[in-house]
Amino acid sequence: MSPRPMHEGYGPTAKWLHWLMALAILTTIPLGIAMVNATPGPTQNALYDLHRSFGVTVLALAAVRLSVRLVRGAPAPHPSLGRLLQALSLTVHRALYVLIFLVPLLGWAGTSAFGAQITVFGLFVLPPILPKDEALSETLLGLHKLAAFTLAALATLHIGAGLWHGFVRRDGVLERMLPARRY
Repeated sequence: MSPRPMHEGYGPTAKWLHWLMALAILTTIPLGIAMVNATPGPTQNALYDLHRSFGVTVLALAAVRLSVRLVRGAPAPHPSLGRLLQALSLTVHRALYVLIFLVPLLGWAGTSAFGAQITVFGLFVLPPILPKDEALSETLLGLHKLAAFTLAALATLHIGAGLWHGFVRRDGVLERMLPARRY
């Protein structure tokens, strides 16, 4: 299959993957904050399991999303964007792509090094990717936390930019990713 012609908008598969990832990320981050602030016990353990399960979901969706993008391509920047906005958009999108892989991989690595299991929605257990090493775990989970907060900040910027394009500029940029619209 050849890449999508550059004058078109995003296809339905890209749109669905975008919104499923948004939902997974916007679920995973608050779960992560809640789990570290919960009192140790069954509730905290359940929050850890849910956070890890959604993290695995983000990683799986990221792999599918990147595959679709590599096969189908992406549309050219919207014609209403000047060079500065194109450069900012490209930078944020690339950083988001890096982080949607990096954050869950750091979480998986840190959890493996801690010696805890990652049970995905009670269906299966992911194999550890590192041997137990609590000092390494602390470092990796610290990096996971930093990368997750960076992802949250960039996602907030991304959401804000989408809303700005949709409701202030009204330039059609937001509409290219809305599910109901075939651009």
